[in-house]
Amino acid sequence: MSSAREQAWRDEREAKVIPITKRRGVPAARPVEEPPSDAPQAHAATRATAPEGGVAESVAQAVGNALSGPLGGVAGRLLGNGWEQRAANGLAFLRRRLTGDYEIDEFGFDQELTEQVFLSLMRPLADKYFRVEVHGAEHLPAKSGALVVANHSGVLPLDALMTQVAIHDHAGRHLRMLAADLVFVLPGAGELARKAGHTLACNEDAQRLLENGEIVGVWPEGFKGIGKPFADRYKLQRFGRGGFVSSALRAGVPIVPCSIVGAEEIYPMIGNAKTLARLLGLPYVPITPTFPWLGPLGALPLPTKWVISFGEPIPTDAYPPEAADDPMLMFNLTDQVRETIQHTLYRMLVQRRSVFF
Repeated sequence: MSSAREQAWRDEREAKVIPITKRRGVPAARPVEEPPSDAPQAHAATRATAPEGGVAESVAQAVGNALSGPLGGVAGRLLGNGWEQRAANGLAFLRRRLTGDYEIDEFGFDQELTEQVFLSLMRPLADKYFRVEVHGAEHLPAKSGALVVANHSGVLPLDALMTQVAIHDHAGRHLRMLAADLVFVLPGAGELARKAGHTLACNEDAQRLLENGEIVGVWPEGFKGIGKPFADRYKLQRFGRGGFVSSALRAGVPIVPCSIVGAEEIYPMIGNAKTLARLLGLPYVPITPTFPWLGPLGALPLPTKWVISFGEPIPTDAYPPEAADDPMLMFNLTDQVRETIQHTLYRMLVQRRSVFF
């Protein structure tokens, strides 16, 4: 081995970076040099030009460029004033969704998704289709917890969704509903319910939410309420064993009775296909004047006029914690809430001019 080759061999062995492959005529790879500490501007420019959101940034930039070009004038004519801010908010929301830059609580509640998507989709139904009129929103606490107890009706639980919109728009609070087991069994429904802030109807979850200062909604009639015949409209069904009262007592929060008029007539239930319901594992399969006779059109609810009224709160903080284990007290409070809602329904029905106006 010549002296020149021996020296090259020694240099290569003693080098800090040894090339993995080395081809003839190709220089060995050199380690990347760190920028000097006295060059902060060059380092900052590298961070600014690096893509932070990947696909999200690319999509947002592409949409932004399109709206700032020829499409901007068209968007202005179609969407009206302020469309730029709405578009910017939408792009920011899209970016956060794609990058995972959003928060959920321990129950899976996604506040941003609920406000930007769920409530935005339901609000036209409440404001334009059912023309929901809200009374007594001042009875809902501004910050502390409360248990809202309402009558249930209408074949599909649209009354619960409209109550959620009413509480958000008129009291500035989010309603955390206690849903039946079936909701979390249906494909996709359980995940959407969690994202919208709802949870399984059990005392443990209800008490935790109430103690955290949330407004919790419960419909004690359950399937007996939304699946009752049209002839029994606005006649409250049994309220169960009063588990909701127990949760309110343990948390020391008030119970707010809620009466809903208008939901009973959206799907007048004149029959129940019980055999089909058993085969499908459903509590009922409704037969209405339009369903199933009109096919998919028969699934559209009738545009009735709704009124949602929140009554005066029933306080529970005067009772000791052990009062939640007193069955007689549970029965009396449950009956008080039920009677309050029933009498309010009768009064609202007397004052109602028409089912649709």
